[in-house]
Amino acid sequence: MSRPVVRPKRDCRFDAVSLGEVMLRLDPGEGRIRTARNFAVWEGGGEYNAARGLSSTFGQRTAVATSLVDNEIGRLTENLILAGGVDSSLIVWRDFDGVGRQARNALNFTERGFGLRSAMGVSDRGHSAASLLQPAEIDWDHLFGSLGVRWLHTGGIFAGLSESTTQTALAAMASARKHGTVVSIDLNYRPSLWRGQAAQKRARTVFTVLAEHADVLVGGATDFTDRLGVCPSGDVALEDLAGRVLGRFPNLWLVASTVRKVHSATVNDWSALARARNEATVVSTQYKRLEILDRVGGGDGFVSGLIFGLLEGHELERAVEYGTAHGALAMTTPGDNSMATLPEVEALVNGQGAQVQR
Repeated sequence: MSRPVVRPKRDCRFDAVSLGEVMLRLDPGEGRIRTARNFAVWEGGGEYNAARGLSSTFGQRTAVATSLVDNEIGRLTENLILAGGVDSSLIVWRDFDGVGRQARNALNFTERGFGLRSAMGVSDRGHSAASLLQPAEIDWDHLFGSLGVRWLHTGGIFAGLSESTTQTALAAMASARKHGTVVSIDLNYRPSLWRGQAAQKRARTVFTVLAEHADVLVGGATDFTDRLGVCPSGDVALEDLAGRVLGRFPNLWLVASTVRKVHSATVNDWSALARARNEATVVSTQYKRLEILDRVGGGDGFVSGLIFGLLEGHELERAVEYGTAHGALAMTTPGDNSMATLPEVEALVNGQGAQVQR
């Protein structure tokens, strides 16, 4: 299988669309959730963050397909989405029943971590509007066929919210591929979504069917072994695991993974690896002992940089460098989303360091 052909920009309303839940992130800053008296408010979500980065850092035309409850919290979330340059026209709005019995907007409380204290997230997302999304609530053939989209990104967080979100993701992916849109997924395993043996079994089923409908897959070693089952036992190098994933799923063109070695919550080694079908493995620049302010969103920053590089037609090596550099920069600022600029990303890609810019 050769590299997927990306639809021309002139034929498409959007360069990229993300399908996923958008949560309000409540951030206690340098403090802890349990002792906080004030929170900073951001928006975020695994799949959404990729669209946000593509828009705000890389200047791409993006939208998010999601659902929100039409109340003040939902409208705050929409305002944050719009402030990030992401189109909100694909949001499915749900009526507010006054207390949130039928549907509610999801919240995510996140501590950044420091030194020996790890980062921690506490999600409050049960019965969220996004978890109720049904496949037919968005006209996928109109989106991908009439309006035109060059790239669709979704993943395991959204698909893991409910049975209906799994079916919604599959409907979107099938329509996208039918209309020539490149499809990527980030498996993004979250233990809180898959508690218990039955849920673990379902996770393997869901992750497998997602992989069967994608062109590009992003995940980690345990995703490949425990969820996709490509090597249930034994110590196998990440490069070889990626090759086995390509061997199991003939529709895939590319498998990519970030590589993180944790020295402390605020110091990590950071790099990435990608393996395309019938091509040599690409290993990125290694950012040794990267100093981190907020690690949440680093992987999503990698995804958005990788997608940008591939949308622009760069060689895989440079696309991976865009992703790795952008992910690194995303972790130097607070919140889920990157505050990096394209010149800052390109400076790292071109081998420049953290010199003062005057």
